[in-house]
Amino acid sequence: MAGRKSGAVLVVGLSARALTLAARRAGLVPFAIDLFGDADTRAFAAAYRQVPGDGAGGFAPDALAGAAESLAHAAHETGHRLAGLIYASGFEAAPTTLAHLGKRWTLLGNTPEVLAKLKNPRAFAALCDDAGIPHPPPRFAPAPGGQWLEKQIGGAGGGHIRAIPAGTGPRPGHYLQRRLSGRPVSALFVANRRAAMPLFFSTQWPDPAPAAPFRYGGAVRPAAITPSVAARLEGAIAAITTAAGLVGLNSADFLLDGEDWALLEVNPRPGATLDLAPRKALAWHLASLRGRLPARRPAPRQAAAAAIFHAPRQIRIDDTFPWPAWTMDRPAPGTDIAAGAPFCSLRAQGHSAEAALARLAQRRKHLATHAEKAP
Repeated sequence: MAGRKSGAVLVVGLSARALTLAARRAGLVPFAIDLFGDADTRAFAAAYRQVPGDGAGGFAPDALAGAAESLAHAAHETGHRLAGLIYASGFEAAPTTLAHLGKRWTLLGNTPEVLAKLKNPRAFAALCDDAGIPHPPPRFAPAPGGQWLEKQIGGAGGGHIRAIPAGTGPRPGHYLQRRLSGRPVSALFVANRRAAMPLFFSTQWPDPAPAAPFRYGGAVRPAAITPSVAARLEGAIAAITTAAGLVGLNSADFLLDGEDWALLEVNPRPGATLDLAPRKALAWHLASLRGRLPARRPAPRQAAAAAIFHAPRQIRIDDTFPWPAWTMDRPAPGTDIAAGAPFCSLRAQGHSAEAALARLAQRRKHLATHAEKAP
């Protein structure tokens, strides 16, 4: 490998565009794998492979392993030395698949064991109990009175969550949690096993669909949080970091109700709000693996928002579709998008969270008009 260019990495996620772009911004050369093959993912990647899979179970393991080997060959042919693999979503329900990849490449992030522990409802609840962190305990027996949610073990993105009536038990591979009131707030943070630095808090919202009423819709930063609540959330992040030994970029999802709060889950990898992160985010991710955290918390000049736009009807993308500059995850020409499926993502900025959301709403309306005119 002498004389080969360093800085090349494998990037793997159900949707790898955000992580691929973040790698470019960190000065890396990304070789990417995901489910969708969007045009901008391909443009940012030095080479790309598309593999089958789904949001519930992740990737087809054999196809994923073959695609990774193919990209390793492509990197070798272009004179690059792969430094390792950075992963996004897609392994929450299949940490063993990640472990198999880790036998071949250095995992630049949390270990499969950490992922498995945080995505095991009982183990996660035990970590929270030991650290004194408020959380809704999991239940595996039929629910008593009250409002309850059923969640898939290892689920991500909110599409796996559904409300169930009292007296109903969870399906295999699922568990129950009592439904709490409040607004969802997420923290993107970077950790080095001993300490953590929250980069920002964002407010999230769902984009309900008939079969997925809690499907993730988008997020805006900064979130409106009182200093006292922010301090408690940061304390919870610090506690879970040391308890689980977290490294790199992670996200923590909370539910806030006035001064009360609860930790819902921790995703031990770059999450859905990576598009709202500073340009140096992935550089900080890599530095944290060597024990270093940013010297100070970033102070963005503007608020920012990002959302997923779902197709209002079945649409076939051709090369004439007028993609605005503020869209991301753009399907390649020739792609058929089913009604209700993710069409693309969009982003907006503003002097405040309210201004960013207002601009995002305008852009959503503009995009909807063009989507209705598409073939």
